[in-house]
Amino acid sequence: MFVFAGEQIILVLGNDYNSTKAKLYCFEDRAQVFEPIKVNVGKNGFGLGLGKISLFTKENEPIKHEGDKKAPIGIFTLDAIFGYKKDLKFKMPYIQAKKDLICVDDSDSEFYNKIIQEPKIKPKSFEEMRRDDAQYELGIVVGHNKEQIKKRGSCIFMHVQKSKDAPTAGCTSMTLEEIEKIASWLEESKNPILIQITKFQLEEVLRLYPSLKF
Repeated sequence: MFVFAGEQIILVLGNDYNSTKAKLYCFEDRAQVFEPIKVNVGKNGFGLGLGKISLFTKENEPIKHEGDKKAPIGIFTLDAIFGYKKDLKFKMPYIQAKKDLICVDDSDSEFYNKIIQEPKIKPKSFEEMRRDDAQYELGIVVGHNKEQIKKRGSCIFMHVQKSKDAPTAGCTSMTLEEIEKIASWLEESKNPILIQITKFQLEEVLRLYPSLKF
């Protein structure tokens, strides 16, 4: 697998499985397009997630599960942008986070790991997409666990950080200005992906994507 001309890749690289911070790199046409960004990841570090491409699993590596506060390791599609404002214009599908918009984290629900309008019969557990704070003022939907495998993790986003050094419940966070820059850059036609790994997976990823240079 190679980086084709025009393909957009976000690489988030942590030092190890316990890291709560990482560096984010953006690539297009085999070149970096922005300076690296320092981001926050899961409060409990990283765990192997479920993405579009399976990375080699070694014995005793942590696995991502629902509620474990780990950021997923893997190669994921980037599916949409969401935010509080109504008419934001991007080159990606945009979802306005209204009061009745939720993301379901109940593994027993048919809507597990889906962003939906709140149904009449509420799931046992869900996350409101229109929060009382600014963390979801602007965000990007990460295509983790699209097959809705029970208890393997849900509602993974890139979003606005709670504070400068605050780890997340499993997402990847940064400043509003940084996520605005990334969201404005992404284009659906360029099949953007997120490669989120630790240095333990870096050699394998560079074999899959030999044109990544950073």
